[in-house]
Order: sequence, then structure tokens, then C-alpha cells
Amino acid sequence: MKITWLGHAGFRLEIENAVLLIDPWFSGNPSFPQDRKDEVTAGVTHLLITHGHGDHTADALALAKEKNLPIVGIADLVGWWSEQEGIEGIGFNKGGTVDLNGAKVTMVNAVHSSSIGGQSHPIYAGTESGYMIAGDGHVIYLSGDTDIMADMDWMGDYHKPDIGILACGGFYTMDMERAAYAAKRYFNFKTVIPCHYKTFPALAQSAQPLIDALPDVNVIEPEVLVPITI
Repeated sequence: MKITWLGHAGFRLEIENAVLLIDPWFSGNPSFPQDRKDEVTAGVTHLLITHGHGDHTADALALAKEKNLPIVGIADLVGWWSEQEGIEGIGFNKGGTVDLNGAKVTMVNAVHSSSIGGQSHPIYAGTESGYMIAGDGHVIYLSGDTDIMADMDWMGDYHKPDIGILACGGFYTMDMERAAYAAKRYFNFKTVIPCHYKTFPALAQSAQPLIDALPDVNVIEPEVLVPITI
């Protein structure tokens, strides 16, 4: 399994026979080197979306059309895109599981908001979500944009993820301290990878508080485009 951070909340995940591009935001992303887009999109099999905000979906439609890739995510948004934009979609909902080339992806709850930009006001884009991704002998909890929530109790107990990819930059999501609290109370992670930080001044610029709070967990501060092999 290879997990490659693309800056902000974007990842390239190579698992089983799938190559998932998660929340692709390249255009205008200050963390992403624009001249390496072709490199990170090579061989991708699916686009996995957590919610509709532009910093998670900005390049999804263009990639889906250019490379004939299915977009996977909440039924409302994916169904609408399929109808309006003619893309291939796999739209499902909370509690559902889809098999993406051997990777089992289950949609779980998140607490945030979800919309896409309209001319005069935001447009509803289905609800925000996280995912449990099982494959290669591991279960990854991809939190998506969220705060701590009581649902993490049963999610950790039922799915037993050993890897957490946690949005924890604060301001728009839980911060490092809240993410550490959630990790200790609800999960038994062996590895934690923070994301949704460093991108803007309002967000946390270091994961050191998370590292300090989880001494028994391998907290990896990812580097953009440097693969993490697990």
C-alpha cells in the first residue's frame, strides 16, 4: 500500500488493484506543484470525494472527463454530476460499501457542511462523509472534514481501523488537540497521517501537538508527493 499526500486533503492511495485519487484539488492549491499533475494522475482508477467544497473537488470533473474516470461519493452530488456533466459515477450513501478493484470502501458519517459554488449562493451537494477503506491487510479511516463526533465510538469499534488519515488543521475541522483526543478515545490506530493543514495561515502549520499527544502511535507528518509505504 502506498499513500501519497497531494497537499491539503488530497491523497493518491494505491491499495489492492485500485489507485484512488482522493479529493483532487490541484488548480490554485498552494501546496501542490502544478508541473507534477500528470505524474500523480497516472494510472488512477477512481476519484473518491468526501464532500462538495472546492478545496476537495476543484479538479474532479475535469479529470473524470479527461481520463474517463468514475467519481465515487455521496449519491446526491455524484448523481447530479452524472446527469448534468455526463460523467461516470458511483453514488452511494452512509453505511454502503463499494468494491473498487478489490478495495472495500464504506461511507461513514462526518460533521461538516457540503456545497458547491453557485452564482448567487452555495448549492446543496449532499452531505459530508468519511470513509473506511479496507485492503492489503489494513483498514484506513479517512475522516474527511469533520469535528469529533460520538459516531467515532461505534466506527472505531466496528471497523477497527489501524490507520487514520485525519483532517486536523483547525478552523474548518477539528484541530490537532481534538484529533488526538478522538484518536485516543475512539480508535486504536497504529499509524496516523494528518491532513487539511499547512495550506493557509488560518490552519495549523505543524502536527507536533498531535505527535506529542500520541506517543504510542506512529504519527507521520507527510511530505507532498513523497509516498508513504505501509
